Amino acid sequence: MNFLKYPLTLLYRIWFYILVLVPILVLFPLIFITIYKEKTYPLFFKIARLWAKVVLVGMGFRYSIKGQEFFEEGKSYMLVANHTSMTDIMLMLIAVQNHPFVFVGKKELERIPIFGFIYKRVCIMVDRNSSKSRYEVFERAQKRINQGLSICIFPEGGVPEEHIILDEFKDGAFRIAIEHELAILPMTFFDNKKRFSYTFFSGSPGKMRAQIHPPIETKGLTLEDKNTLKNQVRQLILKDLESDVN
Repeated sequence: MNFLKYPLTLLYRIWFYILVLVPILVLFPLIFITIYKEKTYPLFFKIARLWAKVVLVGMGFRYSIKGQEFFEEGKSYMLVANHTSMTDIMLMLIAVQNHPFVFVGKKELERIPIFGFIYKRVCIMVDRNSSKSRYEVFERAQKRINQGLSICIFPEGGVPEEHIILDEFKDGAFRIAIEHELAILPMTFFDNKKRFSYTFFSGSPGKMRAQIHPPIETKGLTLEDKNTLKNQVRQLILKDLESDVN
């Protein structure tokens, strides 16, 4: 039956992009209204979570989230997780229930038709080749935090090569967390690489687990503590990934 693997996987991949795109097109009028002004962002966040559920359930992913009790009402966080799949975005939206957040992501993604139009209006974009752009991220993050939102960064700075369990972390998430006294909420995504990696002819329905860890406070820390904090969070996630036998 191996001769069926590639055409079936191709169809599975195409189905993913259909699930991603069709709800956006159907809901676009409502999406446009909710991203027009920053004060309506919490409503957009609810729409984004609905979209994430449609994609994950439609792909046959049975998601399981542990640790949601660690969220404290009315508190902003720095959300971080390992990054291995396009589905990381959807799982993050599912994991964070009633605490709207904004992603910090690559500026290049704004070029994607339709998605890019929405992306550049609801995310904090960064051009990693521009020191000015990296500095502006801190200002935009402060504005979002003042609005009661959390910030989400995948600290690996991209998707690592297939054989790497967890890449080294960049400084940005931890610098922002310290400077704005945000508690860091680490998350481990166990199955996303197996379920839907960036290797094109791969992927299958199945379980998709996330573990939310207790928050790590940053009050009283200085930028001199950045590397220690970064390594602490990385080792926490790495230990999960290395000990997982499922």
